[in-house]
Amino acid sequence: MKKWYAAKTANYSLSRIKEFLERHEIEHFIPFHEVVLERDGKRVKVEKPVVPNYVFIHSVPEVCRTLFSEYFLPMSFLRCRESNDLLVVPDKQMDDFILLNSLPDDSFFLMPADLKHGDKVRVIRGQFAGIEGELIRIKGHKRVVVRLEGLFSLAVTTYIPRENIVKIDG
Repeated sequence: MKKWYAAKTANYSLSRIKEFLERHEIEHFIPFHEVVLERDGKRVKVEKPVVPNYVFIHSVPEVCRTLFSEYFLPMSFLRCRESNDLLVVPDKQMDDFILLNSLPDDSFFLMPADLKHGDKVRVIRGQFAGIEGELIRIKGHKRVVVRLEGLFSLAVTTYIPRENIVKIDG
């Protein structure tokens, strides 16, 4: 019975893997979105992966294993911690994920799975780029707070999109 499996790969391999899967008629999903870049003073539309380095394959485990062992595709399938079997992505979650990716790009954004209240974060884009602080909730909105221990804390009042925040250690 076919199930969805997730594999990690390098960005430079995505197009090669996509071509291979299409040529061999293996059902797959690699979410891309259109990004406008400026090159040599001109605006150019480019397709970029929504979830960098991930390929989702709808098949049986034996086919997934041969993609790596016989065809040497540069990817590794995610595995369950408990059983070391290939990690299965439930059909409903995959259907929802595919549906979200069919919507306009500004309808959603990718959130790190491990980002939560109290995490130490760094703002990587926008007017607050470079600021490091703690992620907390103030009046129902997540904010980045910079603490000066024993003195006071400053909370950013402007909404900072999640895609502009990364988790940092310590």
